[in-house]
Amino acid sequence: MKMTTEEAFVKVLQRHGIKNAFGIIGSAMMPISDLFPTAGITFWDCAHEGSAGMMADGYTRATGKMSMMIAQNGPGITNFVTAVKTAYWNHTPLLLVTPQAANKTIGQGGFQEVEQMKLFEDMVAYQEEVRDPTRVAEVLTRVISQARRLSGPAQINLPRDFWTQVVDIEIPDPIVFEASPGGENSVAAAAELLSSAKNPVILNGAGVVLSGAISASVALAERLSAPVCVGYQHNDAFPGSHPLFAGPLGYNGSKAGMELIKEADVVLCLGTRLNPFSTLPGYGMEYWPTDAKIIQVDINPDRIGLTKKITVGIVGDAKKVAEGILANLSDTAGNDGRDERLARVSLIKSRWAQQLSSMDHEDDDPGTTWNERARAAKPDWMSPRMAWRAIQAALPKEAIISSDIGNNCAIGNAYPSFEEGRKYLAPGLFGPCGYGLPSIVGAKIGCPDVPVVGFAGDGAFGIAVNELTAIGRGEWPAITQIVFRNYQWGAEKRNSTLWFDDNFVGTELDEGVSYAGIAQSCGLKGVVARTMQELTDALNQALEDQKAGKTTLIEAMINQELGEPFRRDAMKKPVGVAGIDPSDMMEQAI
Repeated sequence: MKMTTEEAFVKVLQRHGIKNAFGIIGSAMMPISDLFPTAGITFWDCAHEGSAGMMADGYTRATGKMSMMIAQNGPGITNFVTAVKTAYWNHTPLLLVTPQAANKTIGQGGFQEVEQMKLFEDMVAYQEEVRDPTRVAEVLTRVISQARRLSGPAQINLPRDFWTQVVDIEIPDPIVFEASPGGENSVAAAAELLSSAKNPVILNGAGVVLSGAISASVALAERLSAPVCVGYQHNDAFPGSHPLFAGPLGYNGSKAGMELIKEADVVLCLGTRLNPFSTLPGYGMEYWPTDAKIIQVDINPDRIGLTKKITVGIVGDAKKVAEGILANLSDTAGNDGRDERLARVSLIKSRWAQQLSSMDHEDDDPGTTWNERARAAKPDWMSPRMAWRAIQAALPKEAIISSDIGNNCAIGNAYPSFEEGRKYLAPGLFGPCGYGLPSIVGAKIGCPDVPVVGFAGDGAFGIAVNELTAIGRGEWPAITQIVFRNYQWGAEKRNSTLWFDDNFVGTELDEGVSYAGIAQSCGLKGVVARTMQELTDALNQALEDQKAGKTTLIEAMINQELGEPFRRDAMKKPVGVAGIDPSDMMEQAI
């Protein structure tokens, strides 16, 4: 069939149901963006491509539906790098479209030229370049299918002079890969281990959410009476109200989950790559059970046994594997010590809930006094934990939330729980700042009838603040954003207190800036909350305003207390040897 290359491209997008594109308009993509309105594709024109990519990540994670990132070749595309790598470690299937400088000038160092394939080779799960205009539909179809198969971003690179060419082309059907239920022998071996376990524990990761395996893991947990932990930033991978839910592991996670998994003799790690950060010591406890039998289930064979010693590795879809293990359990599976195990889970959970509810402040390490001084300096201000409790009092159970990277957001890791998946968006193990606002906007675009709340510290929020200039336009949905305002880069300041003798280099923020004021100047609603009650009331009102189509930014004023550092294992106190003298500084020769 005769058609233009841009018509072929858009027809493939339609065939795959890709209805949303995020980026900034540019001449290299205008032949296809010109067709978007007619095709039923919405182009969300953001303030910065980095935020656009995180909006796409939030949209796809909240809905399960693929979205597209696209911008001008060169600098527009380079701005996507951080967002694409974030999506890679969030296991988000996204379509990255990178229009390239024209073939006839490539290599001459022309306007907005950069090696876009090399740039993203470590950022994407798959990439391919269009070599001939007649192959546009074929390559795009394959790239989309690989994004889904590998559950990560995939890139199509297309020279801009391939547009507006008339070609004879056939639009291929989508390529669909059936998910694997795992190897028959490995599933049987896992079932045998769990059938004889005295203290089985299940650890759910992102793969449980992505594969729709939550109900399957519930059935397995109930059959075994096994407590269920979730990986760091995957609080939505098991129903929070279930009596077997033990909470998140990792940084500022659930002490109950850590205590329970420490006692395990068999751990089923379901849909998780067992990233190292998620199992770091917490609350001074080395909780990973080094003597337990470990069963690891992951869709990617390269990640099985990569970070932890395992007994059984299963390459497969988390849902199908969980169902297969359940079907293979012995008739007596879970019977050994069942009543005692259930009683212990209940006891440890209750003890941790009481401890968490009484935690108002952050401790200082021996020899440091920053948190004590922070409380004394602002005795009437909320602490971060007070703010999180005030938020929990108003946060609807059905809400989708996003969390940025940083100290105050991380302190909140133990608080939110959910009854279903695709509710908790976090920056993941690439750890970019500026994720909270754009990702929650993307989630609201995908789920317009669900309340959404984004969270960010004031340092991280400053990276995405320019999106306030974009999201107030009429076609954009209303969201609620909370900014924890303490005028500092908290995670780095905590490092400074522990290892650098309070030498606060680059950690202080401008106290003259009002994010609520910036929101108001952008035509949005800006509110300042100074007490727990004010914060709860402001969030309740903001959620009502969100229903009415009004975006609210709540600036939560908190003291400068600092929680645990992200990486105790990666830092140590420096020792001066040669010494540094300011008199050694020389003037540069010009």
